[in-house]
Amino acid sequence: MWVFPFSQGAQTMLLAHRLLFTSIFLSPSSSSPSLKPQPLTLTFSNPTHAKPTRHVSPASKTTPIMEKDRSVLFVPPGVDPDEVTPDMVLPGSNIVIGPYAGDAKIKEVVFVKSSSRAKDCPKHDRPEFAILGRSNVGKSSLINALVKKKDVALTSKKPGKTKLINHFLVNKSWYFVDLPGYGFAKAPEAARMDWSAFTKGFFLNRDNLVAVLLLVDASVPPQRIDLDCANWLGRNNIPMTFVFTKCDKMKGGKGKRPDENLRDFKQFIAENYKQHPPWIMTSSVTGLGRDELLLHMSQLRNYWDQ
Repeated sequence: MWVFPFSQGAQTMLLAHRLLFTSIFLSPSSSSPSLKPQPLTLTFSNPTHAKPTRHVSPASKTTPIMEKDRSVLFVPPGVDPDEVTPDMVLPGSNIVIGPYAGDAKIKEVVFVKSSSRAKDCPKHDRPEFAILGRSNVGKSSLINALVKKKDVALTSKKPGKTKLINHFLVNKSWYFVDLPGYGFAKAPEAARMDWSAFTKGFFLNRDNLVAVLLLVDASVPPQRIDLDCANWLGRNNIPMTFVFTKCDKMKGGKGKRPDENLRDFKQFIAENYKQHPPWIMTSSVTGLGRDELLLHMSQLRNYWDQ
């Protein structure tokens, strides 16, 4: 468990640690994203219905990945990029697992409090992961799937139900933070959240924020509001992981498949980030990506907590 004394020296060390940590994750190369869809050349695994673009034979699972293919991966601290092999990459993601990955089991989840202002949130005494996304992205459903309980986070058929910053204490050692969704245009004007003043204030004032899990709906094409949010987080050196939700869904037989939408979004990542941030495919219905996401979170948390 973390306990920060928050003396002036401790604050200086924490700031240096955060700057090092964020430099590993994000480096937007432009502020004007391009949405020109071009397929990426490498897929390590494909849990959706599409056929894999590259087959990895058993003999090649422990063969180091070529540099051009390695460039699309998220390689965590403690791993030599030249030594990355296909069996080190989590299925349905670009995430390499390293030595900081540890016990990812969730044994206990306790609701702590809801806060209407960032300054009213719990003290900065434990690491936390903030979960953010559009109002109908499936945020509450993902939280419930991760903790394997149906009623931990409120789910509703009316998007935009979360209006407060909700802290959940996991295993008495770290927090899930359920943040208000953004971009729900059908909400009454008086009920819409001022995301700029409300949620952004949280990000800029939480020294114990390990990473933002930015949820992106894979059942629809890339949305400008998601790209703008990703760019804002990048410009402010906020570590993030793209979590693609609803990877089991197709919109009534019309439009693109989830794997096609993922391809387009990954092209945006390739065009706008010098170093690729981590991303992972999930489904709260089938459980796709649940264990892998928790394992990824464990290595981020353990590295931050060293």
